[in-house]
Amino acid sequence: MILNIFRLRENKVSKDRPRIGIDGLALPILPPERDARVWARMVRVMFFTPGFVALLLIKAGEPASFGIAVELLILSCATAVVAGLFVGSQSDGAGADHSSRVSLWSGSLVLELMSVVPFLCAVPPLFHELAHSKLLHAAAPGAIDVTLGASELLPAMAVLPFMLYQLAGFGTLHYIVSKTTNMIINLAALGLIIAAYVANRLASYDHERMLVGLLVVIMATTVFYGVLKLKRMQETYDANCPLKEPSPPKEAKPAEGAKVA
Repeated sequence: MILNIFRLRENKVSKDRPRIGIDGLALPILPPERDARVWARMVRVMFFTPGFVALLLIKAGEPASFGIAVELLILSCATAVVAGLFVGSQSDGAGADHSSRVSLWSGSLVLELMSVVPFLCAVPPLFHELAHSKLLHAAAPGAIDVTLGASELLPAMAVLPFMLYQLAGFGTLHYIVSKTTNMIINLAALGLIIAAYVANRLASYDHERMLVGLLVVIMATTVFYGVLKLKRMQETYDANCPLKEPSPPKEAKPAEGAKVA
């Protein structure tokens, strides 16, 4: 089923966009038009949600075992604000330039890689801290401490549909890099998220910081490259896109009651 999704998305081309430019070469395949209102709501979600859980972690968790979770959550909030700047500068109307035409796609790329990825990286250690918080779970005298075991990994499963979103071609990165590069970047992010969580559980916080730092550097580099690549693609598309043929003028209808000669 997943392979069929890949094939359908690779073979389907927008009906409204020409595929060959005036120079005889293939035009860049830009991301599809998206609803800016939906992405503006996503900006609000990715600003308030990580901020709320960061405050909850600071209030109820044990500071000694925070690792780098709080920093990741604050990074997720801050980059959501930056993504909102990109989304807000989207324009296709009069005076729009190449940058404003790709602002929504650029904002979605920032949100996907610099806000969602850090949030997903922070979720597993965050849940572990909240599940074992002495403030949230004050033990009664004589109570038996029940360990959650493997069920602690359930919140971490949110990374799997995100990987499907990215690898099946729904993400913005799919239109910027090749399929192989897209797979390498996302699988590297998945591996670093898993490795950082293992380092956190082993209380190896120095290794966790190095792994998370590498993850953030990869995501930031990809975002920088992606935003500039989107702008270049839009410039190439605008320079070589064939002009639409003007529609023939419609014949004026005779007024009601007028006599036809």
